[in-house]
Amino acid sequence: MYLFFCRTRRTLWTVTQSSIAHDNAAGSPDSPVRLRAVSAEGQPDVTPALEELYRGFEQELLVPLWTEIGDLMPAHPRSRAVPHLWRWDRLRELAAEAGDLVPVGRGGERRAIALANPALGGRPFATPTLWAAIQYLMPGEDAPEHRHTQHAFRFVVEGEGVWTVVGRDPVAMRRGDFLPQAGWNWHAHHNATAAPMAWIDGLDIPFQYAVETQFFEFGRDEIGDAERITPERSRSERLWGHPGLTPVAAGTSAPGTPLLAYRWEHTDRALADQLALESEGYGGTVEPGHAAVRFTDPTTGADVLPTLRAEMHRIARGAETAPVRETGSSVYQVFDGSGTVTVGDRTWSVTRGDLFVVPSWQPLSVRSEAGATDSDSGALDLFRFSDAPVFEALRLDRTQVEGTPR
Repeated sequence: MYLFFCRTRRTLWTVTQSSIAHDNAAGSPDSPVRLRAVSAEGQPDVTPALEELYRGFEQELLVPLWTEIGDLMPAHPRSRAVPHLWRWDRLRELAAEAGDLVPVGRGGERRAIALANPALGGRPFATPTLWAAIQYLMPGEDAPEHRHTQHAFRFVVEGEGVWTVVGRDPVAMRRGDFLPQAGWNWHAHHNATAAPMAWIDGLDIPFQYAVETQFFEFGRDEIGDAERITPERSRSERLWGHPGLTPVAAGTSAPGTPLLAYRWEHTDRALADQLALESEGYGGTVEPGHAAVRFTDPTTGADVLPTLRAEMHRIARGAETAPVRETGSSVYQVFDGSGTVTVGDRTWSVTRGDLFVVPSWQPLSVRSEAGATDSDSGALDLFRFSDAPVFEALRLDRTQVEGTPR
């Protein structure tokens, strides 16, 4: 569909590609550019000369701005993605079925099942820049080693028993843990238990796909015995997992955090302390009843990955967040508790494990209905990841909170 814009009336006309192609088939049959002169205020007069000019544009693969400005330069972002919710119970059920039917090995590489935003043409993209998937590993199973330029992380909403092996360093994966992994690092997974395990993968696949920067390499088919171990703490944690302390012997690190696991006990304590300080009359929360922390690189204090931001939010029972719009998109997963989420014109009741998408410039508000029966903390805990570092690096970031000046 092509959009033609009238600057005076600020009105959009839509013309289907098939009708345009029919009008112009005799003129430029091989050109993907199809233009149609429209009789409207603010547009050029429709004359044989204008029609001939448009045929010349088509032949030379040219598109005049006056026919496209409303689509290319809208008054505010109009995301191609739409708000959508995926239920964790159903995702886990389908992943378990895939565990019985789909092997892990060369070819498919991972038993990962991606969220496909319903407005993105069936592509395995949660948003135009973010990829999210449930990955499922059967008992005793290994996912072979490979590496790619896409930056990635794993977040565990339930279970334990899998070790991810990054740069031959085995890292335990447990409920609530956030495990980032910068691009171009060798990595594999192994399940050391008698039970299957599921977790969430997040990557910048759609972004790198769009800008055509992706590389991929196969590694070893099997990890060695020295990596098929189950240490309580990884080497990266022993070196980098001490708050406020940087190893003097550490040199310049590659892009992305060298700390491969951010443990739930630390995240939980930070969120609980924020709400406790608020109750004592001190600052520290984002807004009343809303605590939040961001996962950062201990070497720089910046985001853990160059293209992905990750945060954990805790919303006290009965609290409701102010509607907020942001450029860029986000994927959320309910870690614990229950509540009501509104994204744009969509509202859902959510519970543990559910995932939802917030497209660019769509307002988001959340009300916590969590309690002692459905949340360890008694609050609604939300894991969030977004493309914010990209927008901030390009100075395209913008936030608007309802009730505050633009």
